Amino acid sequence: MGVSRRTVLVGSVSAAMLGSGVGARGQTAQFTYKYANNLPATHPMNIRAQEAVAKIKLESGGRLDIQVFPNNQLGSDTDVLSQLRSGGVEFFTLSPLILSTLVPNASVSGIGFAFPNYDLVWKAIDGELGAYVRGQIAKANIIALDKIWDNGFRQITTSTKPIQTAADLKGLKIRVPVSPLWTSMFKAFEAAPASINFAEVYTALQTKIVDGQENPLAIISTAKLFEVQKYLSVTNHMWDGFWFLANRRAWERLPDDLRALATKHINEAAMNERADVAKLNASLRDELTSKGMVFNETKPDSFRETLTKAGFYDEWKKKYGEETWAILEKAVGAKLG
Repeated sequence: MGVSRRTVLVGSVSAAMLGSGVGARGQTAQFTYKYANNLPATHPMNIRAQEAVAKIKLESGGRLDIQVFPNNQLGSDTDVLSQLRSGGVEFFTLSPLILSTLVPNASVSGIGFAFPNYDLVWKAIDGELGAYVRGQIAKANIIALDKIWDNGFRQITTSTKPIQTAADLKGLKIRVPVSPLWTSMFKAFEAAPASINFAEVYTALQTKIVDGQENPLAIISTAKLFEVQKYLSVTNHMWDGFWFLANRRAWERLPDDLRALATKHINEAAMNERADVAKLNASLRDELTSKGMVFNETKPDSFRETLTKAGFYDEWKKKYGEETWAILEKAVGAKLG
């Protein structure tokens, strides 16, 4: 996947910095901030984040030192979101769908079967829809940087059977993230969704608390979910990303030059991570098949029709409000529901 080569590259950058005396032991940073996320250290997001913080430390002369804590080291998503709000953690990357537990309309980008392809995703999230969501996040005293990082289109995996149509989801015990939108959508499919933080997903699948889960290919691979799941159904049912979030007080404490430096390198890393995930997705099907996973293709029609009949789109249009829904429909170029 090229991950190991990038890991070596990041290590070389860090070693070069230490060797040059920048950020060497004994030098005290003016600002030491923590950045937490829920993904394995080998995921492209962490590889690119490590590169970004190394560049920020180097170019700031050691004044800004951002320490990376991957893989839920500082707690579950809901725990770290609380820490971000209190200032215990300065930076955090989080799915807008989980962020919606605090900022309800943040999840609008994840409406089921809204985006048919990446071209529309980036046009929307780098455009009016993304700007709207960042404005909503700002009301919660959290700063979201301009460029969202890619998580990818989500697919359904199970240990019991492939998912061919919406009817196959009926009664399925499936893990979903702690987010009202996910629970609502899978209830509309008459599945049995269970809200479980990502840190506990592998164990929940291993012990059969749930029979299935849904995630992008890169996470299915890096979290080794192929060890506890057999079938992978290509549903592309939601697109998901990660907003790079900052505690407002911590962000505003930084001098203008350090804020500009951090913004530059974090947004640059987000764009590189998007490209990494695209390349990774192209190779992961073969890799996951070699690990024993059985793939099957699906068509969105039966899923979308089921959601429409169940009143899913009407329900969320009311929850988000006419203005928000209009921005979404403009972004995807279609009426939903």
